[in-house]
Amino acid sequence: MRKEIWDYHSSRSTKLCQNLGMPIHCPLPIQPMSNEAFEAIDRLVMGCCYASQNSIGRLCDERVYENDVATRLYAEGLTDVHTQVPVTITYEMFSKIYRLDMVVGGMIYEFKTTCAFAPEHDTQGIHYAAMMETDRVKLINFRQEKVMGRLLRSPFRRVDRRQFTVAKDRWQPMSDECGKLLTRMTALLGVWGAYLAASLYEEGLIHFFGGETHCRRRLPVVRDGLELGTHQVSCHSLNVGFVLTAISGTTVAYESQLRRLLHCLPLHGLQWINLNHAELQLVTLSNSKGMEVGK
Repeated sequence: MRKEIWDYHSSRSTKLCQNLGMPIHCPLPIQPMSNEAFEAIDRLVMGCCYASQNSIGRLCDERVYENDVATRLYAEGLTDVHTQVPVTITYEMFSKIYRLDMVVGGMIYEFKTTCAFAPEHDTQGIHYAAMMETDRVKLINFRQEKVMGRLLRSPFRRVDRRQFTVAKDRWQPMSDECGKLLTRMTALLGVWGAYLAASLYEEGLIHFFGGETHCRRRLPVVRDGLELGTHQVSCHSLNVGFVLTAISGTTVAYESQLRRLLHCLPLHGLQWINLNHAELQLVTLSNSKGMEVGK
């Protein structure tokens, strides 16, 4: 498979982006910490979490627990306690704000009120760890019978997230805008780095191709001449859409599903962008049926 190596630090285009300011900004310093420092903080935080659930139960909203635990930590003498800490990600005119539920002494905690931890919670935690380039994030769930904590360890402090490879042996431009799509995607990776949530890069691409009102379209789903409803597709060109995923390992099954969907849509094709860790995989899926409908 042919791959290209992209290095943020040696790219002329992304060097220009550096001059625009910090692409990821947090008002608090968040640095990797020793195991001893983490254990000292975590012992107090978990103690306050247990006390909170014992006092107000396990049916409250996340924000209630945030406020209660913060108040208890203040009472324990901790002053470096912050809730709903904003983290701003920017690139040119695109901007998105994430909020960290709680930061205690530089340690990030994400509060949950769900019946059990789910894969998307881990994804969110790893996204925050990569975004802040820290070595650990902890999830805390108040809804279960006993407060549950899950520590996520991250290697991103030791990884250059802005160095990635591009595999495009299956990529073929289907419109003039396809080249711009590739340029934008590699620029986002160069500025923000890899390993962030796929939804962030997708939002960035949607923004640069006209925003939700222009780029996101509801297209008819047709089987054997029968219209079954509509499906929302991101379109960077008139008759070409794009799909962005973050699948690690084999993508054969997902590609099969994409082809079935494409066969029912009035599109010439889809540009599939998959983020497999630090590898950007690009696949063009053409649709002969969609070409006939789109004429």
